[in-house]
Amino acid sequence: MSQITLVVPFLLPLPEFAPDLVRALQAPALSALLGRTSNAARSGQQHPNALPHESWLARELGLAQDGRPAFAAAAMRGFGLDPADDAWFIVNPAHVQIARSHLMLGDLRQLGLREDEGRALFEAARPLCDEIGHPLLYGDAGTWFLRAGDWVDVDPATPDTVVGMDLTDFVPRGQAALAFRKLQNEVQMAWHTHPVNAAGRVPVNSFWLWGASRASARKNGQLAAVSAPGWISGLSDPIWDGFDRLDTLYGNDATLIVGSLAEAALAADWGTWLLQVQELEQQLFAPLLGALTQGRIKSLRIVASSREGLAEFTTTAMAQRKFWRRPTLEALT
Repeated sequence: MSQITLVVPFLLPLPEFAPDLVRALQAPALSALLGRTSNAARSGQQHPNALPHESWLARELGLAQDGRPAFAAAAMRGFGLDPADDAWFIVNPAHVQIARSHLMLGDLRQLGLREDEGRALFEAARPLCDEIGHPLLYGDAGTWFLRAGDWVDVDPATPDTVVGMDLTDFVPRGQAALAFRKLQNEVQMAWHTHPVNAAGRVPVNSFWLWGASRASARKNGQLAAVSAPGWISGLSDPIWDGFDRLDTLYGNDATLIVGSLAEAALAADWGTWLLQVQELEQQLFAPLLGALTQGRIKSLRIVASSREGLAEFTTTAMAQRKFWRRPTLEALT
């Protein structure tokens, strides 16, 4: 029998919306999993430049450095790239939008870059990086890697931390940061009239750099992922299109991260969030509850998060037999 850890970022709605959303959810399997537990714990944001689930994942995989996520080198290996003996950043092409009084980073998921588009933008930026001694390597359309060199102490926030926030609060500072911003400006100019941005789409007008790690950082454990951004794909062993392979986890200890709620939650699109949780109820929570009660899983740990905090719930077949405990979604509030 296996111990499954299920990580669902943004399964916790923001507190001001949580009571109404929980009342609207019809999720008996999730109610049983959260209401009949053998252990539960809560924590707040662990690092100002990372969301709670990102910090948790970094600790779980052994990829935390000074308390911050340091995913780059491990993600590179997942894309078949060799970090050699250097330090690297994750680089994501991005859209920066102008709000009424400040600049904001758009959700990277909304860019929807095809491989040919991502490769074309990469090739436009690569010579500028090579020129200053910071080679740029290609992972996938939205996930690249930049040699950190003497910029390794620059500590930008993760992209999802910054989405919808005032970029002024997250601008890297210091001597290395000035060189980074100069490169960013040169890449922005190279992309300004690029054919990829001439197709009437949301323009890719900047990039975001984060997740610095040295080559010595190596991932612990196994990770599977569904609906996850490119950097998680680099850390994952199987990448699933859906949940039809869920039963392959049974019999082994495994961690599964499900990222399908992130885009709606970051946009505060709670109607879509409700629909997506209902889909997870049918495709994920109900099958896991069945496997648990049938004895195919020894225990299930659910790691749920929001922008502000994280909650862990562990349940077992024995806990599910405690009929006097009412199934409830109150733990989401």
